[in-house]
Amino acid sequence: MSGERAASRLIGEMRLRSGLSQAELARAAGMPRSVLNAYERGRRDPGVQALARIAAATGMRLVVEEDPTALDPARAGRILAQVLELAEALPHRSRRRLAYPTPLARTR
Repeated sequence: MSGERAASRLIGEMRLRSGLSQAELARAAGMPRSVLNAYERGRRDPGVQALARIAAATGMRLVVEEDPTALDPARAGRILAQVLELAEALPHRSRRRLAYPTPLARTR
């Protein structure tokens, strides 16, 4: 799942799999039904604690794992250094001087 609506899709899927209505799930998760509705419709973003409570109320467990495709800062730094070295090795070309238009004289 990706994008802004991942949490709302996840909540909707958990609720459907559990067979609970929004009111039942909200009561079991200890939150107002209007809040659960806003989460499920994507009008509000739930925090991790709220997602965990909703999952537990459906008999599921929320597990947060590290994304294996996440950016490695050390590797990114090495790649950036290589790119900068390559950029410095490029032949230098002098730039033309920019010509700015002269301001128009004000007429009264």
